[in-house]
Amino acid sequence: MEGGENTQGAVGLRCTWDIPPPAGTQAKWVRLNVGGTVFLTTRQTLCREQKSFLCRLCQGEELQSERDETGAYLIDRDPTYFGPILNFLRHGKLVLDKDMAEEGVLEEAEFYNIGPLIRIIKDRLEEKDYTVTQVPPKHVYRVLQCQEEELTQMVSTMSDGWCFEQLVNIGSSYNYGNEDQTEFLCVVSKELYNSPGGLSSEPSHKAKVRP
Repeated sequence: MEGGENTQGAVGLRCTWDIPPPAGTQAKWVRLNVGGTVFLTTRQTLCREQKSFLCRLCQGEELQSERDETGAYLIDRDPTYFGPILNFLRHGKLVLDKDMAEEGVLEEAEFYNIGPLIRIIKDRLEEKDYTVTQVPPKHVYRVLQCQEEELTQMVSTMSDGWCFEQLVNIGSSYNYGNEDQTEFLCVVSKELYNSPGGLSSEPSHKAKVRP
């Protein structure tokens, strides 16, 4: 029984193999009993990734594994996630059913030490996390107090995304010599976005404000 799975409607990412399979392995078949499910494949497929547990297993390097009554190597892992692992070794493409958790496949890829597959799944998970953390921007407001003669300069020097919203005349609070200095409250706003790490990013404010 070969451990394939339905891939209709699934999407995947392809990997090109940098290391050719060992010569003379094309006709050698291997049976794997993964958690009670038997998978039939070739040594050529298992040795696509030569540093993997599966390649070392079928080549008999350093690893001693028990076999069942049919001669299949016994591997005590979840067979649900082994199908995508084996198919990735066959054609270099990650194919998952819509209900299959990528985290589960990643755990198995790490157990079997399949480097290219680990990188592909981690990239997909990072992209998914980045998408989830994108939230609508928040509006923040500031009220700046200034004198009439400072108003034009203050508005012209605002930058970093601050926008003028409203100007409120609060009368004359100070007197310099014989001239009253009218005071204003200037309301400005800005949109803040959450970064992928969840922290708000707020550039510096360059408007001149009287303390």
